[in-house]
Amino acid sequence: MNLRFVRYFALTFGFAITSLSCIAQIYVSPNGSDAAPGTKDKPLQTLERATALAEKSLHNASGDVTVYLTGGLYRLAKPLVLGSEDSGRNGHNLAFAAVHGQRPIVGGSQRIVDWQPFNASRNIWTAHVPEGVPAARQLYINGVRATRTHGHLPVALTMTAAGYTAANAIMASWKHPEDLEFVYTGGDAVWSEPSVGLGPWTEPRCPVASIEGATIIMAQPCWKNSTQRNMLPDWKRPANLVGQQSLGKNPSYVENAFELLGTPGQFYLDHSTSTIYYTPRPGENLDTADVELPVLQTLVDIEGTPAHPVHNIVFSGVQFSYASWLGPNGPDGFSEIQAGYQVTGPEGYAQQGLCTLVPGGTCPYGAWTKEPGNVRLSFTHNIHFVRDAFVHLGAAGLDLGDGAQNDVVEGSVFTDISGNGLELAGVAAPLAPSAEFAIGNRIENNLFEDVGAEFRGGIGVVIGYARNTLVSHNQMDHIPYDGISIGWGGWLDKIQKAGQANNSAHNVIEDNLIHHNMLVLSDGGGIYTQGRTGKTLADGERVIGNVVYDQYSAGHAIYTDNGSAMITVSGNVVLHTSHDWGHPHRSWYDGNNGKSFDPLLIEDNYWQQGDADSSKGDVTVRGNHIINSLDEAPKSILQNAGLQPAYRDILALRFSVPAPPEPPSRVAAWASNGFALITWNPSVAQGSSPITEYMVRSSSGASIGISAENFWKLAYVKFTGLPNGKPVTFTVSAVNGQGESVASMPSADVTPEDRTIDLPAAPANVSVLLGKGVVSIHFQAPPADGPRDRQSPVLAYSVTINPGGRNVTFTGRKIVLRGTFDTIDGLKPGVSYTFSVAAINSAGEGTPAVVGPVTVQ
Repeated sequence: MNLRFVRYFALTFGFAITSLSCIAQIYVSPNGSDAAPGTKDKPLQTLERATALAEKSLHNASGDVTVYLTGGLYRLAKPLVLGSEDSGRNGHNLAFAAVHGQRPIVGGSQRIVDWQPFNASRNIWTAHVPEGVPAARQLYINGVRATRTHGHLPVALTMTAAGYTAANAIMASWKHPEDLEFVYTGGDAVWSEPSVGLGPWTEPRCPVASIEGATIIMAQPCWKNSTQRNMLPDWKRPANLVGQQSLGKNPSYVENAFELLGTPGQFYLDHSTSTIYYTPRPGENLDTADVELPVLQTLVDIEGTPAHPVHNIVFSGVQFSYASWLGPNGPDGFSEIQAGYQVTGPEGYAQQGLCTLVPGGTCPYGAWTKEPGNVRLSFTHNIHFVRDAFVHLGAAGLDLGDGAQNDVVEGSVFTDISGNGLELAGVAAPLAPSAEFAIGNRIENNLFEDVGAEFRGGIGVVIGYARNTLVSHNQMDHIPYDGISIGWGGWLDKIQKAGQANNSAHNVIEDNLIHHNMLVLSDGGGIYTQGRTGKTLADGERVIGNVVYDQYSAGHAIYTDNGSAMITVSGNVVLHTSHDWGHPHRSWYDGNNGKSFDPLLIEDNYWQQGDADSSKGDVTVRGNHIINSLDEAPKSILQNAGLQPAYRDILALRFSVPAPPEPPSRVAAWASNGFALITWNPSVAQGSSPITEYMVRSSSGASIGISAENFWKLAYVKFTGLPNGKPVTFTVSAVNGQGESVASMPSADVTPEDRTIDLPAAPANVSVLLGKGVVSIHFQAPPADGPRDRQSPVLAYSVTINPGGRNVTFTGRKIVLRGTFDTIDGLKPGVSYTFSVAAINSAGEGTPAVVGPVTVQ
């Protein structure tokens, strides 16, 4: 090829030539022009035009074709769609890469300007939204997420078949009742705060259809899907086997009401008048702020077919932001099952995913509706996301769907995402042929923080049915539910049936660092796995070298849930969780009929639970170690877990102006003579720096503070000086280096009163498991005895050790929830000890239970 022809080709097709090898470089800038040639000094403006030119270049390039993106926001009018024709060729790639040192943002939002004061006394401002803009659920001010208006309902409700009957008609006069959404929070029921979700791992939502007088009609099919889930013939459990038949009686709170405006950081979009209302946070100037309203639901859509997959595309250094998801606004709402999967459709409650368990059930079992991704892929091979960022998103961040093979996500950040961080594969085709299965994908050295920002069942990484997956060296922290979830369809063992058959095998979860998870919901884990993961232990799932600590709500660090089979759990470190791992499950696979257990190998882990070596059928537990601090675990495991050194710089990335945290949630209180005990779920989004303190305020105006460190140890505060006989509520705010959050929603009211509180009875089922110079001591909450108004929550356990008379006190979240276990170290090998365990409540220390003597190893 002569030089004249090369130059002619470049001018004809509009790309820059850096050498005679036909390696194309196309430059794009938000300030460019699509009439330009796409050179470095004359860049294009849109990714659509750049992609069209790149596609032409791919036919003749002898190397990668690279679209270089300069910094700034690329506002998409429609999703960037890539098909098989955009694939790299001859082993080369089509690459979308940030210009070195710059941050390009691929966004799907409208900027909202020309804000005007609406109500000065309440600091409410308004702006016009372009007509045709959908009723987006998110808003960002200088990169900081705002929330839709929300608060407790102003009236008592009674559930009916179609919705509710209210105690009065106050809500019928609200501006747009059809915009309202009722939210049902799951999690652990603590003191006066009930759990009303569809299981403590869920936070479902249903829209209101209408309100007439005191009659509230909920949207269908969300209401039926959330309150009438089909029961098995024996009526002992729902046919979906996951959670309960119906929502709790009343919603935890209502969202998206004009009448609730006035709280800083909250907005309401009146779609009928194309008007948005917002109350600025302290320091926000709407005249100069960058206010972004997400419009698109998909930013990038890469879709191939089994016969013609899209392949060899790379995104490097690109930020994907400002996309919404409008599904929960519609009649399906968000009737959650688990991990963002939902029951949908008019017959969902009776048929969806129920297979042969019910007449007319759709198969396969457990095939519920997946939460979509704002960046979504299907039937793709060798697609790489390298040092990208998935931020300020309204659905799942990234969905590697059916047929994803040898795709790689590496060195990327997933944060401020409404739902799941990253989804791999699905649950609707467990026996799909290889061309349609997810195979050989790698998820390595990524950071997952503050996913589940809106849909609290959100998880860092969710994997359905997949093979040869590697999830390695990721860091996951400050997450409302699970860090990693893998596997599906195992719940059938609850009714003594084999779990859903599938083609999963050779998946590896190793060397991940997971901490401060399950901050809102419960009954999950740092690593949650279920269902059959292979044919044998040799080709089954391997959970190796992970470090999981400081899990807030009740659950397991490594949760081998229903139907878990063919899993090796080895060399992990676990600390400060309510349980270390799940438990054996009787096997109903392969005609076992419960005569044996699903094969598991649990060995050489370092944790607090202290299970003794055993071999129960095909479950082997051996060589595990009891520890009482991370320092007692091997440094090699601790140092190897999480981001590798070359990727730790992503921990310093920031995507908004400095901001305070979000407020805590689920504030609950219990009161007695002149005082109250208050607990809450800590903030998930820390803001721009770690939370240092929580402030608790009573409705009377008094306040107390507790450091974040002490709250993590205690999980409650004692608020004294309250007058007896007067109802009181409490709010909690979080403080970081940038300031104090807005207050949480208030607790239910409690009334302090002078009454006798009984000391607690002796703890139940106390036992001791032995380690080397350490024991794991297990106990359960003492049985309730006597009148309810004389009982008090257990706040701690006191353990006296003899010989020596040393006393150890256990307190914290898992004690406030219910007694489980903890560890005592510093014991002398060969010495026989007895342990006296007493529960402590607000009246003092109760009757002890004694266990021992036991001889320490």
